[in-house]
Amino acid sequence: MRVLVIQHEDECPPARFGGWLTEAGVALDVRRPYAGDVLPHDLAGHDGLVVLGGQMGANDDDEHAWLAPTKELVRAAARDGVPTLGICLGHQIVAVALGGTVDRNPRGRQIGVLDVGWTADAATDALVSGLATPRQAVQWNQDLVLESSPGAVLLAATEHGEVQALRFAPTVWGIQWHPEATPAMVREWASDEPGPRADAGLVEVEAADADLERSWRDLGKAFAATLTA
Repeated sequence: MRVLVIQHEDECPPARFGGWLTEAGVALDVRRPYAGDVLPHDLAGHDGLVVLGGQMGANDDDEHAWLAPTKELVRAAARDGVPTLGICLGHQIVAVALGGTVDRNPRGRQIGVLDVGWTADAATDALVSGLATPRQAVQWNQDLVLESSPGAVLLAATEHGEVQALRFAPTVWGIQWHPEATPAMVREWASDEPGPRADAGLVEVEAADADLERSWRDLGKAFAATLTA
């Protein structure tokens, strides 16, 4: 099994999620287009697609030339039934690629550890059904999917109705949180925006780290399982 992983910046590597996929027998083809890597024209030779996070916006195609080709790959994956997972920015890129709307969260930034608010549909979802119990996750974002793409199914939302997870197509998912994040990664994010809010978010992540790792390891296994379903 081989998965194409699109990484958008040094501070958002596959990290733990990549490790969990590797443990499940998945080979990672990590492309860093911001550093000069070329994205493939199609997904031939790949069994899945993972689109990672980053500080840019999902609509910033003019500033980041690889975003438009990434969206083309997402559309191809949805059309051809290739298992796909978007994480944070990746989730937003998937939404835009498939006809949704992404913009600033009217309630402001989400920073730190938040509860995942599973919906009833999560209990029967092919990817997250085994995870749909009370748990927390790292969120570090200012943009959100404000309008989901046609046919998308809401799998999780905050208590305020902010989208946390969607199934965009039968084999295409997006999550707003960061299952891959380590305390070291979050320290880098916090250093990019120094202040009490980022400091508090980092403290939350460090305190919850062991639980976060246990909570999301099975997401890696679950995504690996979709590659052979």
